[in-house]
Amino acid sequence: MEERAIRGLASAYSRLREEIGKVIIGQDDVIDQLLIALFSRGHCLLVGVPGLAKTLLVSTVAQILQLSFRRIQFTPDLMPSDITGTDVLQDDPETGQRAFHFMQGPIFTHVLLADEINRTPPKTQAALLEAMQERHVTVGSNTYRLPSPFFVLATQNPIEQEGTYPLPEAQLDRFMFNVRVEYPTAAEELRILKQTTGGHEPELKPALTGAQILALQEVVRKVPVAEHVFIYARDLVRASRPNEDTAPDFVKKFLSWGAGPRAGQYLILGAKARAILEGRFHVTTEDVKAVAIPVLRHRILTTFQADSEGISPDDVIQKLLQSVPVAIQERASQIKK
Repeated sequence: MEERAIRGLASAYSRLREEIGKVIIGQDDVIDQLLIALFSRGHCLLVGVPGLAKTLLVSTVAQILQLSFRRIQFTPDLMPSDITGTDVLQDDPETGQRAFHFMQGPIFTHVLLADEINRTPPKTQAALLEAMQERHVTVGSNTYRLPSPFFVLATQNPIEQEGTYPLPEAQLDRFMFNVRVEYPTAAEELRILKQTTGGHEPELKPALTGAQILALQEVVRKVPVAEHVFIYARDLVRASRPNEDTAPDFVKKFLSWGAGPRAGQYLILGAKARAILEGRFHVTTEDVKAVAIPVLRHRILTTFQADSEGISPDDVIQKLLQSVPVAIQERASQIKK
């Protein structure tokens, strides 16, 4: 793989961060995870209370990348056709005959913000999640490809759960990252107050085009990964499964369900993207650890005992990162040599 392509992505990442920083104050981890998912062809679930600039962040990224952006506010009465589009009977002015024509829904965009996805019924959720996985929609007997690149960011409010439809685990698994959007620090909040209550509008400069993003997504796939990094990602995922004989005792105590193979795939892809965004030509186990929490937190299910003791999925993942031995990685590396 050409080093020039990797350096180009690292340079583009630096420009992206600079431009995003003109609008978004703080949220460094959120921005990093969002961009890693974008260059890995993954989708993100953003979890945070209202007012934390989730919509502004997504629209800003789309503007800087010169991508089309649409936002869907999910409500209990939203139908699948409101997202995907529908066939409409129209008159042909030339022939005078009537024919069905497909009217595209808001899903036909590059960057889609699915706001409060848990507020709409499962049938509508499924229509979006199917499009995320297959990257096309089927209406009647016709299939329509979605634009490329195609990136979905769905949001959930973790506080208000009344009248919502929580996503089942199988559908949560289609999101590469579960990103927690936290409150800003005191210093960041002061900057927000000063910057957003004046009349100045920051001027954003384009950093990449859609064609360049597609090319850079291919670059991410080609990043080489050493055998011991694959082994570490595999062992980390398998250690999360309470039915495995080798699972730590705390996993059997605090988890009722562990992560599947897709978690390992996203650990490797996320680690690849993180490595080259930082200008490195190889992936380390530290890259895997850096993306482990957003990859795994929505793929493991805690037990009642864990919930009663106040132990969250993030706590279990932190213990997993400490318990999967480094010696396994080193031995695998030595064997290969």
